[in-house]
Amino acid sequence: MEIKKYMSAPPVTISPEITIPAARALLKSHHFRHLPVVDKEGGLLGMVTDRDLRSAYPSSVLDQDNRQHLAELEHKPVSAIMSQAVHTLSTEASIDDALLLLDREQVGALPVVDGQNRVLGIFSVRDLMRAYRNLFGLGERGSAMLVIIDDGSPRPLSRLGAALEAADLHFTRLLKVKGQKAGEENLIYLRVNTCNLPAVHKVLAAAGFKEKTW
Repeated sequence: MEIKKYMSAPPVTISPEITIPAARALLKSHHFRHLPVVDKEGGLLGMVTDRDLRSAYPSSVLDQDNRQHLAELEHKPVSAIMSQAVHTLSTEASIDDALLLLDREQVGALPVVDGQNRVLGIFSVRDLMRAYRNLFGLGERGSAMLVIIDDGSPRPLSRLGAALEAADLHFTRLLKVKGQKAGEENLIYLRVNTCNLPAVHKVLAAAGFKEKTW
């Protein structure tokens, strides 16, 4: 699943000449946490975050030096505090690519750029959650997630699907997950779309599947 379906676009961007207070006001008014800094052609120069802006401002208890520093900030451009080493995503990147990069770099959002490094959008952790919510069917009407123990029998997903379809029970996702630790069970996650869960439990048991109880 490509991120271009879920990225925030068009992005709100700023020029490197905009002042730090102006950037701070823009973030606050839009409830953003990240602002790409771009040149006149839209090419990415850097990124300014709410953390960068908080770090730029002195503490609330102002001595003479801090007052001077605050006065200087009124005319200081964001280019002075922006992060220039910015990791990016292409529009062809998948949500898996985005997840791995967001996790590895411990950032909250990534600019999405084209082949000329022009910013086309922003992909944030919130966008990632929205994408996976759609992918796994969370919130769909009548949906429920069941967890089944994978006992090692052959073709469990095929057998599960066949049993449910034979009973005319609608399901939308099947996901097989290996145990992460030694001795941990392998599990199968099944998302069904039906209000008749007792019928699902009955079909699973008849097909030889044991559901996980927590």
